[in-house]
Formats: sequence, C-alpha cells, structure tokens
Amino acid sequence: MKEYDVIILGSGPGGYVTAIRASQLGLKTAIVEKESLGGVCLNWGCIPTKALLKSAQVFNYLKHAADYGLTVKEYDKDFDAVVNRSRDVAAGMSKGVQFLMKKNKIDILTGHGKVLAGKKISVTADNKTEEYKAKNIIIATGARSRELPSLPQDGKKIIGYREAMTLEKQPKKLVVVGSGAIGIEFAYFYNAMGTEVTIVEYLDRIVPVEDEEVSKQLEKSFKKSGIKIMTSSEVTGVDVTGKVVKATVKTSKGEETISADIVLSAVGIKSNIENLGLEEVGIAVDRDKIMVNDFYQTNLPGYYAIGDVTSGQALAHVASAEGILCVEKIAGHHVEPIDYGNIPGCTYCFPEVASVGLTEAQAKEKGLEIKVGKFPFSASGKAQAGGNSEGFVKVIFDAKYGEWLGCHMIGVGVTDMIAEAVLGRKLETTGHEVLKTVHPHPTMSEAVMEAVADAYDEVIHL
Repeated sequence: MKEYDVIILGSGPGGYVTAIRASQLGLKTAIVEKESLGGVCLNWGCIPTKALLKSAQVFNYLKHAADYGLTVKEYDKDFDAVVNRSRDVAAGMSKGVQFLMKKNKIDILTGHGKVLAGKKISVTADNKTEEYKAKNIIIATGARSRELPSLPQDGKKIIGYREAMTLEKQPKKLVVVGSGAIGIEFAYFYNAMGTEVTIVEYLDRIVPVEDEEVSKQLEKSFKKSGIKIMTSSEVTGVDVTGKVVKATVKTSKGEETISADIVLSAVGIKSNIENLGLEEVGIAVDRDKIMVNDFYQTNLPGYYAIGDVTSGQALAHVASAEGILCVEKIAGHHVEPIDYGNIPGCTYCFPEVASVGLTEAQAKEKGLEIKVGKFPFSASGKAQAGGNSEGFVKVIFDAKYGEWLGCHMIGVGVTDMIAEAVLGRKLETTGHEVLKTVHPHPTMSEAVMEAVADAYDEVIHL
C-alpha cells in the first residue's frame, strides 16, 4: 500500500493549492479527483463564468460604440462561440493545474475517494478500488448547487449554474431564482445577450449580503438594462409539463404566474459530504458542514477539512487560504487563524460589486460610532472618460479610533480595487493614513481616497 504524508480529497482551489503548498513544505503529497483538475471553480464556476461575462461586456460595448465616437455597422453574437470560448478558457486553466501537479511532484489519484479508518483512503475508478495510507488526510470536496423542494432541477427546464454555462440554445425568457453572486452574474450575462430576464429574490433586496446602498444602486442599474426584479418573492411551484415553464411566484401582493423557457435555481450551495465515509469513520458533521477547529482539524486526529465543506465563507480564495494554513500547521509552522471578518466578496456583473468588512447597518447594530464617506464615480474623471460613471465607493470608519470598518464598491472594475481595503484593514490602517496616501490620477482607485476624504469632511471633488 502506497503511503503519503498528505492525501487531499478534491482538486478545486482548496485542494490543488493545498497540495502545492504541502509539496513546497517537503511533504509527500497526493490528490484525489474524480472529474477535472481545478474542481468547480476552474471548470464550471469562477473562471469560465468570467469568460462569459467578458463576452457580454464586449457585446455591450459594441451596442454603445456610438457613445465613443465609433461607428460599427454590423455586429452580432454567436451564442455557441461565446460558450465555446468559455469552455476553452476553462480547459486551459485545468491543463495549467495539471502542469503544476507535475512540476511539484504531486501524484494524481483519479477516481472517487472515500476516507477509511486508520488514516487510509480508497479510490474507486472503473469498478477497481485501490487503497492508500497517509499521515494526514484533508477533505476538500467542495459544494454543488442546492435544490429547493419547490424547484427540483431536471437539467433541462429547471437548471443549476452548471447547465447555465453550456446551454445549447439561448433562452428567450429566463427566470433566475436567488440574487446572490451566481444568480446576479447569470442574470447580467443573459440580459446582455438579449434574453428577457426576471430575478426572484426571497429577501427584500437583491444582493442581500451587501450594503443596502449597493443593493439599491445595482437594482437601479439592472432595471435600466431591462431586467425585471421581484423582491420579497418566492417561487412556490413550477409546472414543466408544457413547452414553457410556468413558475408560480408568491409576492407581498398575492400570487402570479411567470412563463419562461428556463428557470435557473441559484439559491445557494450544498456541501459534497455524502458517500465520503464520514459516518463510518466517525467524523463529526453539523448542519451540512464538517466540524473543524481554527486549523481545520476534525474531531479525529490526522483528518482535516477545508473549503466549502466547512463553515467559512464559500469562496475560492477562502478555500485556498484555509488549505495553505492547514498544511503549514501540519508542517509545524507557527500560523495564525484566518480573520473571517476581513474576507473580500466580489460579484462580476455590470456594474461590478466588491466589499469587505462591516456594512453601515452592521456597524450601527454593534453600537459603534461611525464616520461614513461616499464618492460617486460620476465625479471621477477616469470613470467619465471611460463612459461608465455608475456607482460609488463607500467607506465606514470607527469615529473614535479611525479603524477602517468596511468598504463597499459598485462600479466598473471595482473587483480589482477592493484589495486596497483588505490590505489596509489587515495592516490596521486608519482613515487619516489612507487619506495621506497619494493615489494616482486619473484612476478609478482614487475614488477610495476621495471617499475617505468625504468621511473626514476633507473631500475636494464633490
């Protein structure tokens, strides 16, 4: 029986990153994957969706070429070609992970993995099962699209994110249930490509985890681009017997029926913890999540879990950070637990949304005395020159100590700007330090400095 220092179950951004770090630390490492290297993120999530969204953005620019003094006489979209480009990008990334595995001398065990007692793992492929031993086993099997009883996915008329990426035919009408990052990104993509889109959200506003002002701005932008938004609404049933899907939606005003070619269920995710042998081995699970300590150890020594199967935020960058910390701890390094209050969240619609830390409402709930600053991109030279001046940067500081409590952005390219706030908060910077940090002009990023200036009544360009 082949023996390793570390075996990792799952090769998503949690698993493969963990494997590389383990190898760098001199640990003999293997990774188990039943499908494609890179997991959902590289093959069906973060990466290929960005490719789709880029095509939508370019198409949008073509529609508005005249705004830039350009004449484009003929242009059209090829839905198949857009989907194929996205698949090619994903395939390229997966090959990249394969190269990294080889470079770092990590063994790839292809098949369905199961944890066994005595720090062993079984890997089954083509009805053949092999067993392997490891000093440490790390579970990083991720999650999948969650199904609601009222919205059973059939992969044809009621779909999850996976099918939404590779539809053979562009739907004329689409209903998106749920307005988290996944629902919002697909709503934007299909709307930009010319589909009639309706968003149904159970809570009273879209992107409900974001600051309230961001939700309002995104709703305004989406409605302007023709997306219908139904908040405080719930799909209570679907009829798929006819040619079209008929969704019954319960709203505050009563019930109504919406017809669509396809309903996309984007109501969150479900951890992949079934058929892993957890019960047999005795690994503790609570409410669909594997229980772990600050260093990702389960209740059984030698067995660890990271990423979407644990209770942290279900984000690729969180899984990677957890995996790195987990193996560094295994290797005997002195490590500090992750600060889950300083994790950035990004939504890649148009305009983009990015945030970190507390919302204004959360800061007030904590009873903190705060200073709030806001700078609209309509006052930004770079945004105006780029022809996209929707949105703003909003900052929240503790009035007493100057601590940067939260930062919320909506606008073009803000997902590439949020790291300034994450780093600033990590370094415990104050409002005055951000204010006195010279930002380049003209850029979108100087809106951060301007928003801080607004919080401290020193704003110049408003």
